[in-house]
Amino acid sequence: MGNPVGVEVKRLAHGEGLELPRYATSGAAGMDIVAAEDVTIAPGARHAVATGLAVAIPQGFEIQVRPRSGLALKHGITVPNTPGTIDSDYRGELKVIMINHGAEDFAIARGDRVAQLVLAPVTQAAWLEVDELDATERGAGGFGSTGGHEKLATE
Repeated sequence: MGNPVGVEVKRLAHGEGLELPRYATSGAAGMDIVAAEDVTIAPGARHAVATGLAVAIPQGFEIQVRPRSGLALKHGITVPNTPGTIDSDYRGELKVIMINHGAEDFAIARGDRVAQLVLAPVTQAAWLEVDELDATERGAGGFGSTGGHEKLATE
């Protein structure tokens, strides 16, 4: 998968003894990250789950925080700001904002895998203000303008 990019990581006191984020398979895009606390999230509630880690992401990169598909499917547990972004200049504790869309309390134990981290390159925009934009076939057509699910069923 190419050359890995080094990311400095600092283990905080409450992160001692926990696994560092790691890829579960050689083809995985995301690294599993574990909780550094025990917490129960009630239905409809949110919590910023501590990981016990702080990172120094290289300039020109971000870490995206994404939900784990098994937790979402089986329990309705997800990351509400998906993907969450950790900027390269942030040096505080990495926390995972989680929400319980399920019908029952969801207990997270210290050491449980709670999310995935994806290191991704960032391109910053430079705005170029113009009087007119170039024309396209779609034009100003917004949400659903390229065909909804009804159209797909007839094709």
